[in-house]
Amino acid sequence: MTSVWILHLDTGRQMRGGQHQVLHLMRGLAAAGVRSTLLAPRGAPVLDAALRKGLEAAPLTPFAVWRLGRRVDLVHAHTGRAHALAALLARRPLVVSRRVAFPIRRGLASRWKYARAAHFLAVSRYVEGRLLQAGIPNHRISVVYDGVPLCEPSRLDPLLVAPATADPRKGSRLVRLAAAMARVEVHFSELLEQDLARACAFIYISEEEGLGSAVLLAMSAAVPVVASAVGGLPEAVEHGRTGWLVRNSPEEIAGAIRRLLENPDAAAEMGRLGRLRVQERFTVENMVQGTLDVYRRLAG
Repeated sequence: MTSVWILHLDTGRQMRGGQHQVLHLMRGLAAAGVRSTLLAPRGAPVLDAALRKGLEAAPLTPFAVWRLGRRVDLVHAHTGRAHALAALLARRPLVVSRRVAFPIRRGLASRWKYARAAHFLAVSRYVEGRLLQAGIPNHRISVVYDGVPLCEPSRLDPLLVAPATADPRKGSRLVRLAAAMARVEVHFSELLEQDLARACAFIYISEEEGLGSAVLLAMSAAVPVVASAVGGLPEAVEHGRTGWLVRNSPEEIAGAIRRLLENPDAAAEMGRLGRLRVQERFTVENMVQGTLDVYRRLAG
């Protein structure tokens, strides 16, 4: 694979789980001797982070996609908009990462766009099911779970942590209601890696979820999780073993929070088992290898 050149496209303007996965992947590919180039919007955090880390990256423009999309060996689209741009402008085999859990549209334009992809990387079995429902054949789909680095826990001044987000689908209102019922304070974190190192529990409530890389990050820090039993989250969290899967009701969320806080020894064991689960299934190395396997098949 050392002679293969991959063009990565990411249109995200926030630094979310998918953008972290792009950076993890590019660093892993570089270590394997595979050339990668990232195109992302000017001023996007993922572009700035890639340049700071010494990765090959440039601002995303239609012309850049058109030009490089004819020179590289493979194009990898990491977002829905990137998928559309690559389908229109690139002329090399297209790999698409599908991270979201909502159903695929069935209109003519959507069918054309999805037909243009040579292969899909589904972030979970749940997302794979969505692709199959849309009529994409099984041989064009591979499940490649997110990978996260191991965080070193530090339980000084422990926090009950939830992600800070303005996305109404992510359940911040439900978390606040549940915290009030459980009579606890929740820290809504914008710096998850830093705050998870001192968390006693992580609350992740969502209406729909492809997998939940923030949950994996919490588990990597040996933090027990309370998460919605939706989408791909049950593939990450083992109910009653690494955390609690709940319905999206404040009463059920509050009950799970109380169970963790009132049983610190059991919560610590859940955290330990969660960290082991990440080490076995959700490492960056596994994610990079799974993606490389798909690249190898497409590159011949």
